Order: sequence, then structure tokens, then C-alpha cells
Amino acid sequence: MAASRTGHIPFKTVLDSIADGVFTVDLDWNITFFNRAAEKITGIPASEALGRQCRDVFHSSLCDGSCALKSCLAEHAPVHHRSVYILRPDGSQVPISVSAAPLKDSQGRLVGGVETFRDESALHLMRRELESAYTLEDMVGKSQAMRRLFGLIPQVAESEASVLLEGESGTGKELAARALHNLGPRRKKPFIAVNCAALPDTLLESELFGYKAGAFTDARRDKPGRFDQAQGGTIFLDEIGDMPQTLQAKLLRVLQEKIFEPLGGVAPVHADVRIISATNQNLEKLVQEGRFRQDLFFRLNVVRLRLPALRERREDIPLLTAHFIRKFNLLTGKDITGVTDEVLGLFLRHLFPGNIRELENTLEYAFILCPGGLIHPEHLPEYILPSSSHGLPDSMLSKALTMDEVKYQAIQDALLRHDGKKMAACRELNISKDTLRRILNRKKKA
Repeated sequence: MAASRTGHIPFKTVLDSIADGVFTVDLDWNITFFNRAAEKITGIPASEALGRQCRDVFHSSLCDGSCALKSCLAEHAPVHHRSVYILRPDGSQVPISVSAAPLKDSQGRLVGGVETFRDESALHLMRRELESAYTLEDMVGKSQAMRRLFGLIPQVAESEASVLLEGESGTGKELAARALHNLGPRRKKPFIAVNCAALPDTLLESELFGYKAGAFTDARRDKPGRFDQAQGGTIFLDEIGDMPQTLQAKLLRVLQEKIFEPLGGVAPVHADVRIISATNQNLEKLVQEGRFRQDLFFRLNVVRLRLPALRERREDIPLLTAHFIRKFNLLTGKDITGVTDEVLGLFLRHLFPGNIRELENTLEYAFILCPGGLIHPEHLPEYILPSSSHGLPDSMLSKALTMDEVKYQAIQDALLRHDGKKMAACRELNISKDTLRRILNRKKKA
């Protein structure tokens, strides 16, 4: 009652009334204050937290080298919004956003540190639900090109038609092939992948069709080929453009007559197999040059699906980044929560000649160097950094692209693809003409 008459409210009461967790430590890292929100978020009563080392309460990977409190005390400067997971006593992980600042007495002497943290569980759940709308099997994307692909794949999967997947190396052609298999009627049977460019011509035939004992000197017993292993299921022939012409004729027979003959065999074998092929080459050009059979091309090309390069779908980079971070957290046991805005900017302006595979490899490298929390530029391979960017104009090397610049670049790319036709670009990007005009005008004013 006295507090309400005088208007003086104890500082502890104020801190106990806010939704963010707050705690303080002394110079030996012992907790000296722990508010009610901190109790609720961590699941640890203040009576158990007080006097203990903060690392024993939070059990976070930031404690192993990227501690926000340690950074702010070492640099005598606040640290803002560092993301991390903490481990509660019941074993559950809680995503939190952490800020920290040095704590000084009235004479300005350093006496410890104060840290505030916010429970971001609801935000993470909402983000996961949002991202789930942009996935198909292990394929991730929300760009117009990927949404169109996601709409086609389930329909194509239900048919028995041969499918030709086109796209640069690293665009996810095998993922698309697996999605076609897993969403179709053959899903319970084998999916067998063969890289036609990885084997010498002399071995590829026996690898595909198998051989009988005695077919050649070292053939001591029968060996089933990949078509045998894929019976009832799907065979994925990657880099089909590198298949030698002698084998192209035999593959054509499989497509036309549904039979094949193992090396040294005397009787044909029935092939109950759906064929999905993929190439990063222009097969039509190979046909014109006489390096690929035209009749086989038409048989393979009943349905043609193109996977866009990552530089054509830059708006998918944040989604893909979050996807790979979740994947590597599971594989490594780390609790890396994301990338800094600076890193995301570097990703958005990099051309990624290796496409999705290059982005995945880049993040795998970063996981080796980053102990936890957010991935920073110093955790990336050197060639990703501005001074090493591949083929970018000087105007794009001076700083990371903002989201407005990414949108502007996406519009420019779409206009280029559609010969300057704005409505066609709007339909591809799924935006209104007003939005297109606003983004273009904003860039001109800048």
C-alpha cells in the first residue's frame, strides 16, 4: 500500500512485470538476479538460478564461444538480437532472441552484465507453417517457377509417361525425380539412380542391363543390372546426354518394347520400369549434331520439366537457407538459428554457378566454423565474399543487396525474359502491375 501512495515502485517489481526474461551476472558469471519471465521461459525457479553460473542454467551453444554477455563485456558495448536455442530441464529446446549490455556501478566501474531474452517459439512455429506451404518432398521454393513446378509434379507423377528433366548442374534434378517417384503409384517399389557420365562406356551397359555368367572373362556369376533392380519402380538416368550411341539404341528398345537383354543373355527380360532422365545439356542441339538419337529424344521427352537456376529464383534463397540450416542442425547436433542480414545479402547477390548444391555446400562449410547462434560472414568460404564474387558488375559489389534491390532485379530479369512486356512479367512474378510500377519507380528515385 505504501508503494502505491508514494508512487515509488521497487525496480524488481517492474522487471517482474515485463514479458521478456531478464537476468544479471557478476564478473564471475554467477547469476545475481532472475526475473519471473526468465523463470517461465527457462523452466527454472529464481531460487535455483541465483548464485549459479549462467551457462549451467541456459545450456546454450553460445556458451561455448559466442556468448552475448561475454562479447559485450569484452567490447564494453551492447549486443542486440542474437538468436539461439536454450535447453529446458525437461529436455525441450526453446528458441530465444538475446540482447546483452555491460552493468556498471554509479562510479562507472564494470560490475557484471545484464541480459534480456525473448521466447520466439510462436514466431518459429509460424515461420515453419509458412515455409511448409513452399515445399514438395525435399524441394523448396516459393518463386513463380517453383510454384508452377510444384503444381505439375503431382499430376505428372500419377502417369506412366517418360519424363525429361532439364536444368543446370545443382538445380535439384534428382530431387525432382524422387518426388515424381514418391508421389506416384510406384512409390513402394525401388527408385534406382544412375549417372550416365560417371561410368566408362564399357561398364555402363553391364551396369544398366547386367550380365550372365561367362559373358566375359571375369563374369563368374550372373549380375543383375539397374533395370533389374528397378523392376516395378523407377530408374533415373542422370546426364542422359553423355550416353554413348550404342547404348542409346538399346535404351530405345526398352522404351518401345519394354524388354532388354543382359550381356551374354539369350532371352529378353521384361522391363516393368518407369524411366525418368535428366540432362544439363541441350539435347535438341545434340540431335542436330548427330550425337543423340532423335527417336530416343522423342521417347524420353514425353513430358519435359525445366528446373530453374538459382540466380533465376533468388527470392527462394532465404527459404533454402533456412531449410539447409535445419538439415545440418539435425546432422551435427548444433543449434545454429540462422544467418545474419549481411550473410543473407551476400547470398542474394552471389550468382551461384553451382546452384542449390553450391548453397548447400557453402552452409555445410559455415557449420564447421560457426559454434552456434547466427552464421556471420567470417564463417563463409572466401569466394562468397564481395572481393571474390564471380562475374558481378562493380555496382553490385559495393554492398549486399537489399530486399528492394532483389525485387527490382527480379523484375528486370522477368522483363528481359518477356521482351519488356510488363503484364507477362507480372504474371510470372505473381504481382500486380501497380506493384511492378511502384518497385521500378522506387528504384529510379533512389
